[in-house]
Amino acid sequence: MKKIIIIFMFIIMITISGCASTAPVIIDEVDCVVTPTHADCIIDPIDVVDDEDEDNYIIDSTFVLPEYDSVFNQIAYDAIMVQVEELLVTLTLEEKAGQMVQAERGNISPAQVEQYGIGSVLSGGGSHPSAFNNDTDDWYDMYEAYQIGALNSSSGIPLIYGIDAVHGNNNLYGATIFPHNIGLGAANDAQLVYDISQATAEEMLVTGISWTFAPALSVVQNIRWGRTYEGYSENPEIHKNLTYQAILGFQENGVSATAKHYIADGATINGTDQGNVVLTEAELREIHLAPYVEAIKADVDTVMISYSSIEGVKMHSNDYWINDVLKGELAFKGFIISDWNAIHQLSGSFAQQVAISVNSGIDMLMEPSRWQETINTIVNNVNSGTISVGRIDDAVSRILYVKIKQGLMTNPYKHLDSNYLYNEDHQALARDAVRKSLVLLKNDNQSLPLAKSETIYFTGPGVDSVGYMSGGWTTNWQGNFNSDIGVGTSLLDAMSEVLNLNGGTIVTDINLATTVVVVLAETPYAEGQGDNGSLTLTSGNAHSGNASALQLASVAHGAGKNVVGILISGRPLILGDHLESFDSFVAAWLPGSEGGLGISDVLFGDYNFTGTLSFTWPIDISQVGYTSNKEDYDESLVMFPYRYGLEYPN
Repeated sequence: MKKIIIIFMFIIMITISGCASTAPVIIDEVDCVVTPTHADCIIDPIDVVDDEDEDNYIIDSTFVLPEYDSVFNQIAYDAIMVQVEELLVTLTLEEKAGQMVQAERGNISPAQVEQYGIGSVLSGGGSHPSAFNNDTDDWYDMYEAYQIGALNSSSGIPLIYGIDAVHGNNNLYGATIFPHNIGLGAANDAQLVYDISQATAEEMLVTGISWTFAPALSVVQNIRWGRTYEGYSENPEIHKNLTYQAILGFQENGVSATAKHYIADGATINGTDQGNVVLTEAELREIHLAPYVEAIKADVDTVMISYSSIEGVKMHSNDYWINDVLKGELAFKGFIISDWNAIHQLSGSFAQQVAISVNSGIDMLMEPSRWQETINTIVNNVNSGTISVGRIDDAVSRILYVKIKQGLMTNPYKHLDSNYLYNEDHQALARDAVRKSLVLLKNDNQSLPLAKSETIYFTGPGVDSVGYMSGGWTTNWQGNFNSDIGVGTSLLDAMSEVLNLNGGTIVTDINLATTVVVVLAETPYAEGQGDNGSLTLTSGNAHSGNASALQLASVAHGAGKNVVGILISGRPLILGDHLESFDSFVAAWLPGSEGGLGISDVLFGDYNFTGTLSFTWPIDISQVGYTSNKEDYDESLVMFPYRYGLEYPN
């Protein structure tokens, strides 16, 4: 008989007020009027029986999204921890070590999950069941196979499957691609962020996957960093406004969130990815810890540690910031996961790296390929006394707490119908997010809004590409470079439709145009591949086609055309003298699949500009790193200051 069945034989006679309806508090009878989302109240559940051990789990192909307050509740926590303790004492050291390891899908089979009792599996960026265009059935079949393996393991504990759903369920072909966080920071709308998290959770659950490595809470201080677009802002005030709702949007809708990358990953010297941070503790707390305080208020399930260092000490070995501050001072209750192979950057042998990271407070090790060796190393470290049994029990207790809290123990096969994928509501939400994220930087001579009867010439590398609008972490880790990514509408197609319906004209001879729309772009990138020391419109990650488009803009402006510039980018770029060639200029960030429609809506004046800069826009490279957090911040010195943004009059 699987050991996990002990949990479900234990009856907790306690009434919980205001806690999660999915919390597996076992009672004799369930009142479905009071708790309609309890697993026993879901319509037409199918009981699946393990022939060997007769363990019952609910597979619900029409999973009902839970309705509960995910904000931390001490009574609910205590009730869950009783169950955790009951289960923990039944586990062997090897089973506990298995729970502490996460393997990458491409390096582990369902049979191995069963054999080793792995606690978690992930799909890294661009890791699909078999092909980039796998559908929801392919994804769910893969997830189900791994989950069956976990349930048939000696511990019988379900695994928790993780994925980088950072702007929609972006690994899944056909999913809605929402604006990256930099655009949401420009919108600075907490309800919008909640709604996007909810929609992303729904599109994750069509695959069965219920853990996202999001949101990134990077308070980015240097836009040279290739992950700038993953942060909401340079200023913690925007993070304080958005973080809480971003996490609730996931966790109130059946998906565990991850606050990452703890701490100060956005503060490395020169914006170097995985670099070193040199700040006072007061600065770290005021600017970089602030979002995590909000995340813990929202009872975030997991925290991911940063590759970066503080004063030369790798965060994956930073006992003070993990144990003393995060787990101690802030009383974080969930579990802490390492980043991809990150402990390998620590000093010493692999055994020493495992011991250092675990003793520093990391509960689950993301070891995509060396997962089996990691299990053995944890066991050996405990047997040698290098890691205490108490530390192991703390780590596993935290992991089990999240699994029980999320409902995996009672419904490990939960998933939603594919009708939730890229549906009309999600498309409309993404389009609205685009409209709210756009920032109007310049608008001379009433260049905008455009008349729908306009005669327009279109140019620039971003004008007809949904792939460029979506950026990194789309289909693949470094993004999808194709114009057509399976969903969405390009700006050219969106504006063409409006013009065609209203007597407007698209011309292929620029001399015939009254308006020239120039769409500049960065090519997609992710993480260190995007580190950029120049940040101009024609260097670094900028698309090579920008140069000719800028030249054409200059000629058109000289000829008296109305020249509209749109920049598709993951950060502000140095505009230099090029801005003089444009009558109007819009920062569109990385707007995602509905970018074309959302931009078109605002350019034609159906909606006003409401977005403002969440990052300072520098005049030149020497100003990069000069942010609104500086005591001497002077708005007049930069090209466009933090919170700048124009609107249409009236």
